[in-house]
Amino acid sequence: MYAVVKTGGKQYRVSAGEKLRIERLAADVGQEIVLDQVLLVADGEALKLGAPLVSGATVKARVLGHGRGEKVHIFKMRRRKHYRKSQGHRQNYTEIEILGIA
Repeated sequence: MYAVVKTGGKQYRVSAGEKLRIERLAADVGQEIVLDQVLLVADGEALKLGAPLVSGATVKARVLGHGRGEKVHIFKMRRRKHYRKSQGHRQNYTEIEILGIA
């Protein structure tokens, strides 16, 4: 059984027991959260597709921790113009564990 959920502007295919990193959520470590924007639920051959959301479907998850991703380096340069600009970015994330799909 798996589901497709939408959180943080992205879509994730999740199943029970899975761990994944999503965009930063305002939740404490150890807290259980409910992801209610479920786009699809599949159980074997049975497939429920929402338009745009599946009504009554939820995904329960537990927050395992918060962190910051790897640094992404941005470098801009215009040749022969003596223009160079360097910048870095680290995206915040929340690591969750999927408990179940209802």
